[in-house]
Amino acid sequence: MRHEFAGHGASRGSALGRARVRLPHALEVTEEHIPAAAVEDEVQRLHAAIDVVRTEMRDLRQRLHGALAHEVGEFVDLHALLLDDPELLQGLDDLIRTGLYAADYALRLQRDRIAGVFSSMDDAYLRSRIDDIDQVIGRIHAALHRRSADLQGVAGEILVTDSVAPAELAQLQAQGVMAVVTSAGSALSHSAILARSLHLPLVVGAATALQRINDGDVLVVDGGSGLVVLEPNAADLRAHHQRLREHKRERRQLNRLRREPTRTTDGVDIKLWANAESREDVAEAHALGAAGVGLYRTEFLFLQRNELPDEDEQFRTYRDVVLGMTGRTVTIRTLDVGADKADRTGLALTDEPNPALGLRGVRLSLTRADVFDTQLRAIVRASGYGPVRVLVPMVSTREEILAVRKRLTRVSDELRAQGHEVAAQIPLGAMIEVPAAAIGLSSFIGSIDFLSIGTNDLVQYLLAADRNNEALGELYTPLHPAVLRLLSTIIATANRRGKSVAVCGEMAGDPLFAPLLLALGLNEFSLHPGTLLELRRAIRDCDLAQLRARAPALLRARSRAAIEAWMHAQL
Repeated sequence: MRHEFAGHGASRGSALGRARVRLPHALEVTEEHIPAAAVEDEVQRLHAAIDVVRTEMRDLRQRLHGALAHEVGEFVDLHALLLDDPELLQGLDDLIRTGLYAADYALRLQRDRIAGVFSSMDDAYLRSRIDDIDQVIGRIHAALHRRSADLQGVAGEILVTDSVAPAELAQLQAQGVMAVVTSAGSALSHSAILARSLHLPLVVGAATALQRINDGDVLVVDGGSGLVVLEPNAADLRAHHQRLREHKRERRQLNRLRREPTRTTDGVDIKLWANAESREDVAEAHALGAAGVGLYRTEFLFLQRNELPDEDEQFRTYRDVVLGMTGRTVTIRTLDVGADKADRTGLALTDEPNPALGLRGVRLSLTRADVFDTQLRAIVRASGYGPVRVLVPMVSTREEILAVRKRLTRVSDELRAQGHEVAAQIPLGAMIEVPAAAIGLSSFIGSIDFLSIGTNDLVQYLLAADRNNEALGELYTPLHPAVLRLLSTIIATANRRGKSVAVCGEMAGDPLFAPLLLALGLNEFSLHPGTLLELRRAIRDCDLAQLRARAPALLRARSRAAIEAWMHAQL
């Protein structure tokens, strides 16, 4: 019988397929003991399963490229680190040796023990890390029984589950999954962002889907509207095929915009930068006519390795990016690594109680001056091959910017004295992602050359809401009146002082937000190349003068609903 489920569209696209239902993760393992003589064999069986999972993680990491390497890589790296965690491994061995438990039940006991510790923590971010423990434990359990982790033979099927981890999505797409429907989750989570990068339809928050949908049921999923239809009728099938035709037509239209200017209907040119972290990203950005690279992430050079990259390795990487953009400016963000990243070099602290508020970004760089100077030297050397800007993450004080400026000047002078060809001036910019920096911007804007607003962290910190905490899905939103007013203040301050300002967070890559950001005074966007053409099309449909005239009404909005109504009126 036909039935509709209303969720939230998190990644556009239409899919038709049979349902594959995965119930909420739980290790339903009965208590099982083993004889003392079998202990060492059971320990070895467990270790062999862990080795299998390590190999899976390594192989997945090697297959990731470009945006996937950034969005999925940090989760894969974290899971790989958990597999080497002494507390996890020793606890499992002890349970088998002293409790004479079978490996399956030892996994269950150790999982519950760790979950109890995490659930008692005050910090919501750390409490949410139990999901990563569940993912790792689930993979080990699957390996113990020599089967893939939960899913096999899913080509052409639609996964229906309670939630999906970012590290799973790349594998699901490679296995042929057509779409994903979850009963929980947020359209602003890491998983949703990744699904959009993969062009994998995703509907979240379809609350009753798990109770009503069974394996083999036929589903139509509309990742745009969030509608899921069980046992679709003829009209549903016609609508699905129509969406597919529209999508193909849309891609053809977008491809025609590859060499077109990003210009509003009233003749104002808007600058589109690309976010990148690989040669593939850079090549795509160049081909799509990006103004340059607005944010080049350098973390991938430091993660998932046991030693720090030296100056020459970093220099060659940055130089190749500069050469790849053939004269267009490349903005290199200095290292943004903290205890929430999978760092094996010992650079980041490992025992911070709240990594999101800890020693990360510029704070870590200024603490590890040797590492920072090496990175700055590599960036400055690359400036001899084309225009380069330096972008500093996690800025919160004027003193941090002054310290970086001093180091950058000293490093540049040293390299010139050593005979290197370097740029006469290298613009220095600040990431505005900490509320203190946004509110106190006027105190240090004279010390920087440009700004980049990291809306992902800015929204999270401003609203005290972790975007990956499903319980806060409705609270975490860039469409909060306080967020828009703060964005307006940042942009207005930058415009008054003649400093260029771009938004480089998730908001920048969503065409629905383009009219809103333009109305607030933004003239520059920095986004993943995969959505550049869609944003260009959206901007070319905007009348900038009319949007700016309607900005006061937007800033008077007192609720998310009022802001959404303003946005709807512009379409």
